[in-house]
Amino acid sequence: MPILRNIGLLARCLPAGPQGEIHPIPRAALAWNEGVIRWIGSDRDIPSEYRDWPTDDAGGRLVIPGLVDSHTHLAFGGWRADEFEQRLRGRTYLEIATAGGGIGRTVAQTRATPTRELVGRCRGFLTEMARLGVTTVEAKSGYGLSVEEELRILEIYRDLSGGSQRLVPTLLAAHTIPTQFRANRDDYVRLVIEEIVPRAARGGLARFCDVFVEESAFTLAEGRAILGAGLAHGLRPKIHADQLSDGGGAALAAEVGAASADHLEYVSESGIGAMARAGVVAVSLPFATLYLGARPMPARRCIEAGVPVAVATDFNPGSAPSYHLPVAMTLACTLQRMTPAEVLKGATIIAARAIGLEEEVGSLEEGKSADFALIDADSVEQWLYHLRPNACVKAVARGREIASGPGSPSQ
Repeated sequence: MPILRNIGLLARCLPAGPQGEIHPIPRAALAWNEGVIRWIGSDRDIPSEYRDWPTDDAGGRLVIPGLVDSHTHLAFGGWRADEFEQRLRGRTYLEIATAGGGIGRTVAQTRATPTRELVGRCRGFLTEMARLGVTTVEAKSGYGLSVEEELRILEIYRDLSGGSQRLVPTLLAAHTIPTQFRANRDDYVRLVIEEIVPRAARGGLARFCDVFVEESAFTLAEGRAILGAGLAHGLRPKIHADQLSDGGGAALAAEVGAASADHLEYVSESGIGAMARAGVVAVSLPFATLYLGARPMPARRCIEAGVPVAVATDFNPGSAPSYHLPVAMTLACTLQRMTPAEVLKGATIIAARAIGLEEEVGSLEEGKSADFALIDADSVEQWLYHLRPNACVKAVARGREIASGPGSPSQ
């Protein structure tokens, strides 16, 4: 039952208020016990019942809620660095995929990777993410694209769920049409609807069902049918929407009550309006914008229309080969013209809402999980402006230290 004192600035990031309101408390203190926050406030106002608790000194640093990466493709085999160079030389994402690269290539590499190796890779990624202050991670399947392989990836996430961070599994069997089904895509859609979705749901292996709605992936009609099957089996919808073209994915997300629509680089005004009315979270993925040389997601238009914008990495071996969420947050500032405060809220409470965990994590409130990060900066603006390898000196999840660096206060 420790209490963290001498916090220079504590950003609570409460659900209430506009996107840029992070509810700061200067010169703050934070007390927790049994993994739950018991009290937050000004250091000078600590109640008497907490004054004798063991004390950590934050050294005047910034404290934020534990970061939430609400869109990753965590389990995959191999890398695709050669495709990075090909894009730099002018080949498009679709050209590379048509020639045997892209998602299909990673599917083959993942299928060929033993489970033990995939587990080890995921653990390594999660450890590095914890060091950056990331305490909750959404993890998609989608590199299996068969009944056995999709379930294998989701089972890996299940087995990893007892680790330091919260892991939220999402079924993305509708990532692309596998090579063996290209001649009859209806058979694969039927396989997803009739076998993969029911088995993933029956085994409690996923919380969400995701679909990549795009010209090179799944049509609106196919996406609607797959997400409907997910809903019928208790899986909330998510959509990879309007990434490479305006394919109507945002409107479909609103229609089916999706928790989030992700990417949205080419979202239309009508799509933004539909999402605002339906309460769908927009998930911005700046690394994909950067690596694909795409136009940025119109975050300002979304925010002004009343659509909350989350910020995530899209960590995957092709279009976003980095799990460094703080760098993605800086990119959201520079590419999308979001303020640092808007970005912080987008990587905490709004990201938590995008994965259905806003009642547990994403903000610093009494009764919520004691998930927070100690950042070596005196403000959110200084942190995201001064790009460093890692400014996080300590990460705590469920009240337990899961990562620390130089300058971390000892308990």
